[in-house]
Amino acid sequence: MQEYRYIGLNLEGRPVQGSLFADSRWDLKKKLAEFSRTNKISITQMQKKYCYVYKVRKGMEPPITGEQRAFSQAEVQRALHNMGYQILYVRRKLFDFRQRVPVQDVVIFIRLSADMLKEKFPYDEVLQLLSNDTENKTLRETIREVHKDLKAGKEGFQVYGRHGNVFGKFATQMLCIATTSGHMEEVFLSTAKYLERDLEFKKSLRSALFMPMIVFIAIILTFAFYLMYIFPKTTGLLTKYNIKVPPMMHTSMVVSDFLVANALWLGLGVVIPSAIALYYFRTPKGRVKFHKFMIKLPMIGSLLHKSSIEIFSRILNALYSGSGDNINVIKTAAEACRNSYIEKQVKDIVLPTMLREGKSLTDCLSRTGVFPPNALNRFRTGEESGTVKESAKQLADYYEREVNYKMTRVIDWVNLNIALVVTVLIIIITLISSEVGFVSPQSMSGK
Repeated sequence: MQEYRYIGLNLEGRPVQGSLFADSRWDLKKKLAEFSRTNKISITQMQKKYCYVYKVRKGMEPPITGEQRAFSQAEVQRALHNMGYQILYVRRKLFDFRQRVPVQDVVIFIRLSADMLKEKFPYDEVLQLLSNDTENKTLRETIREVHKDLKAGKEGFQVYGRHGNVFGKFATQMLCIATTSGHMEEVFLSTAKYLERDLEFKKSLRSALFMPMIVFIAIILTFAFYLMYIFPKTTGLLTKYNIKVPPMMHTSMVVSDFLVANALWLGLGVVIPSAIALYYFRTPKGRVKFHKFMIKLPMIGSLLHKSSIEIFSRILNALYSGSGDNINVIKTAAEACRNSYIEKQVKDIVLPTMLREGKSLTDCLSRTGVFPPNALNRFRTGEESGTVKESAKQLADYYEREVNYKMTRVIDWVNLNIALVVTVLIIIITLISSEVGFVSPQSMSGK
């Protein structure tokens, strides 16, 4: 996410300036228009923050080099001059490629933060220690920026919100919650625990499916190559002499001719709808429909659904208060659950119903149609006994164990389906090849 500085005039003609964060020029334009309209500010200038490299020395000491992000070269020069350095050069970095931050590094950062918070380390000291020990350059710079912004008194959502491309959407949301909830240690521990398990699941899934997917792709390409190139060459002689062929072979010839004649249109017919669907599913409305579809898939859908309910329950356990307004807590838990459809149902049904009709949490959750009976029963028991916080933790732990147990089954199920498809394609190729071999000698002998 890029940082931009705006300079403008308010309604009274006084100069104002500030900063905005955007993922792209289009996103910046949208945020700028909304900001200008809301705050009645006329923007006159925009400056993007770049990375500058410098070489300086102090007195007779050897020269030192470094990098600094700033909105202008003059800002870097002024800062170095104020620190007493003699400036040898300051110039903008030509290729500002930020090192990608692996998910494993983010998980390590959150886990170490959680462990040190558990040992009663001040968060200020935690960030300072981790920024010095982190090897990934991008993550190290990000931690230092977070440390600086928090020391400057900025809110957690403002500080972590602009680093979503580094920490990831879920982790960013949880870190924002942690700094403002008063339960920092608990939220960090829950986040680290879930990310570790999620990372392990993805790693197991990739390792288990890598070879089957390679085989699947290879057999699909082989099948297409056979039908579109080898098969027409082999059957060309039979077509030339108008020899009668078996039904399967005849069907294969029709399919082969169709694929060869319409290869371009078929390719466009796959690529264009896929691009349109990808674009649509990245919009807010499309994302809701996609997530609704995902949780209804066989096997894996149930796993994703219960993972989202687990996250919802963990956040509820970390932030829920027996006395006080829990509307924002429920909203935050819905936003963090990583499923836009569940989030929409909670925001559109649960929150308005609780505010307007004063219904209980369980009654409102049951109206959404996205919470399983076990979850509703657990929350109902918690409401009746006044232990919603503890019930949420029990539910989260239950779904954690269930998801862990079902991971192996899902991997085996996917492997089985891939193996079945590969087997069917191999059988089809074998049958077609055997018919070709059977007909060709007969035709040659007849001739």
